[in-house]
Amino acid sequence: MNDGRATAVEAAFSKVAPVTIFFWIMKILATTLGETAGDFISMTLGLGYFVGLAITFSILTVVLWAQITAETYHPLLFWMSIIATTTAGTEISDFMDRSMELGYPAGSLILSAGLVVVFGIWYCREGNLRVYPLTRRDAEVMFWAAVLFSNSLGTAFGDYLVDDARLSFIHGALITAAIIGVVAILHFLTRINDVVLFWIAFIYTRPFGATFGDFLTKPVSDGGLNLPREYASIVTLGLLLAVLYASTRWTDKAHRKLV
Repeated sequence: MNDGRATAVEAAFSKVAPVTIFFWIMKILATTLGETAGDFISMTLGLGYFVGLAITFSILTVVLWAQITAETYHPLLFWMSIIATTTAGTEISDFMDRSMELGYPAGSLILSAGLVVVFGIWYCREGNLRVYPLTRRDAEVMFWAAVLFSNSLGTAFGDYLVDDARLSFIHGALITAAIIGVVAILHFLTRINDVVLFWIAFIYTRPFGATFGDFLTKPVSDGGLNLPREYASIVTLGLLLAVLYASTRWTDKAHRKLV
């Protein structure tokens, strides 16, 4: 989903991945990986949420600096940045909701407010919230701020569905997947603004990844499959890299046909 106003020149210089079916598959895989990897750091390694947040936020800072200062779009670097935001988002949400004992509703409300503020600043500066293409560095900074808030919010909301609303992990994943499906239908069958639909889908892919990641790794007694977090993370990363490779090959073939 995009707003359809990208020129060939803008697309050539955009720092954000084209929004295709590959984009959404990789976003879902990245959010699942962010959940399993974040829980591996804080829980499996026993480092706790504060140390986990410090580690993941440090990695996020380095990766985002490389992404934002790069002159051109690098697919691997872009998706490393997405993974870094989802992993740090897991630790941000868990630290707020558990270590600070704010709870999921309060944590979700705070993160929602932060996301609204970012959107407000972005809209006031740009006059839109267009994601593709992004060619200016200041607009890209706003994009990554929105991504970080939305991924943190999605973690809190996904945990709320399971812990407070008492849904199973698979039911939480199915509910968020249904919302994403409705957004896709609205995209194809209505004239609702594609930028609005993009951000709704983008936000809800995170709680889907959070609940599905928990489904893979939580104990069977809690409704999960009890897969080791490190193995689930490695497999998910491998799938993401495979889809990224396929996406790059498809893009290259499409470009050669145009040339």
